[in-house]
Amino acid sequence: MSYRLKPLSEQVIVLTGATSGVGLVTARKAARRGAKLVLVARNQVALEQLCEEIREQGGQAIPVTADVCDAEQMRNVAVKAIEAFGEFDTWVNNAGVSIFGAASDVPLEDQRKLFDTNYWGVVHGSLVAAEYLRGKQDGLGGAIINMGSEASDAPIALQAAYVASKHAVKGFTDSLRLELESVQAPVSVTLIKPAALDTMFVKHAKNYLDVEPKLPPPIYDPELAADAILHAAAHPHRDLFVGAAAKVMSSSAYHMPGLFDRMASNLFSRSQRTDKPPRPREENALHEPGRDMQERAGMEGVVFRSCPYTAMAKRPRLSGALAVGATVIAYAALSRMRKPAAH
Repeated sequence: MSYRLKPLSEQVIVLTGATSGVGLVTARKAARRGAKLVLVARNQVALEQLCEEIREQGGQAIPVTADVCDAEQMRNVAVKAIEAFGEFDTWVNNAGVSIFGAASDVPLEDQRKLFDTNYWGVVHGSLVAAEYLRGKQDGLGGAIINMGSEASDAPIALQAAYVASKHAVKGFTDSLRLELESVQAPVSVTLIKPAALDTMFVKHAKNYLDVEPKLPPPIYDPELAADAILHAAAHPHRDLFVGAAAKVMSSSAYHMPGLFDRMASNLFSRSQRTDKPPRPREENALHEPGRDMQERAGMEGVVFRSCPYTAMAKRPRLSGALAVGATVIAYAALSRMRKPAAH
């Protein structure tokens, strides 16, 4: 079915997880580009602060305090969006959280809560959005944008529940896309798959390690993910990798799974551990809202502010060539790592 997505300046965008990290960066950038915003998070105070900030700068935004774990609350978000703006054009499922620790050390209660947020939150939002957006007419369409991860395609030690949830998000998103295409619904469904980002990800995660965790490098600026989300809101894409490292990781795990496993089993176990003592375990955003209104954590080391691969991936004709190139690079890099050192 042929349809077009509105330019951002004419759109109403629903955004979950709006008060921290990628969501906060996306909200501010979308407002500056003229979009009307329906901002969703658990932290009412932070939501109202963000909406007031946007209004003071000439933008339009309404807060909806809601937990993505609750399907009825997500249906209410759609109602509030239509009451305020008469419609919505893009729905971004961005809320998410992680847990650090060996799978055997993480209580099942916490693993289930993570799935309630990361997987069922995406399902709840996507189904509400799809029900409304499939009714778009006059050649106009809408977009559902789900936040996946490089972990949607590849395993990561010490974050098993998070990885499983992101695999599940990928499976649901891809299947929903097929179902909407089969009935020619005017809905673009995009999965965003970032590499590690300098957000509050680690600070919000619950930690069962005996040290403070960290994300393995390379680390990218969350603005790159926000740009990918806003690009997908106006330009249909199946998926978008944020950071060349995400594409390399995905290609390596798919084309060379055995070699990837051998390298990653030690690499990820070491690279996610610091030499700092762990913070108090209750300091996390798994069950309650975390520290909000912070875009970046200020991670140590190099944070990449740009990525030529991601910029080019937004141009569909280059995507195939880029995928082949990333696979070749990944194979060469892993092959070099596999070779024994000369004596």
